[in-house]
This record gives sequence, structure tokens and C-alpha cells, in this order.
Amino acid sequence: MTRVRQAVADDIPELVRLRALLFETLGDGSSSGGDWREALVEVLKEDLDEDTKRILVVDGDGGLAACGVGFIELRLPGPRLRNGRLGQVINVITDPAHRRRGHSRAIMKQLLDWFAERDVARVDLHASADGERLYRALGFVDHPEPALYWRP
Repeated sequence: MTRVRQAVADDIPELVRLRALLFETLGDGSSSGGDWREALVEVLKEDLDEDTKRILVVDGDGGLAACGVGFIELRLPGPRLRNGRLGQVINVITDPAHRRRGHSRAIMKQLLDWFAERDVARVDLHASADGERLYRALGFVDHPEPALYWRP
């Protein structure tokens, strides 16, 4: 059985490693530069104690086997967001040596319970091709709104 726990400060180097692995897995070559890693360390230090963020991990042999992050944003309520509480799931990744053991599923179930306990009206995520089947099995459906982004 997979044991999921909340991340602590000692997990930060492994969380950085897993995030870099996520970008490599997605084919994002921009993960090789180090500037973002230093910024990530600082953000993770702050996020570990935030009430609106949950960083979950599964231990492996000599490091973390998997992780996932959930956070809650307050937005304006509307027809698709009744109370304005929007959950986001990011950075769900399992180390290749530990895949196919249910770690991501266990992390996701705990994140979804955490969101439900906090009356989140909707949870969004971006699924990789490898993760889409899991997310659909957990009840995720196609997003009703088109997604675009802008970078200054």
C-alpha cells in the first residue's frame, strides 16, 4: 500500500529533482537551465507552510518516489465556479523506477479529498498523455474553456 505524506523542508532537493524530471518527460528542453531551480527552492520553502497549498510525496529508496501539488485560488464566482474557490493540481510525477505502483493515484485521491474538505468548486489540471487515463478515471473531463497564455 502506498503511504502518502505531506512534504517537509528536507524533501525540497528531491522535489526539485522530480520537477526537472517532469519537464524532461514532457520534452521541455528548457529545464536544463539552473535559474528556475533556485527560484523553486525559495517558493517551496514558503509553500510548505501555506494553508492554501498541499505538497504530497511518496518515499522511495533513497529519495522520493512521487509527488503532487495542489493549491487553492480565490476567483470571482460564476456559473462554472459557484463560490470562486478553484483548485489547481500541478507537478504530479513518479520517478521511472517507481511507476505503475499506484503512487500518483494515491496522491491524487488525497489531494481531491483535501480540495473537497475546503469546499473547492472545481479542480483544474493539465494532463500529460501518460497521466490522462488516470485523471479521467478519477472523474476529470475536458475543460469547458479554451486555455491560452501570455508571457511578458
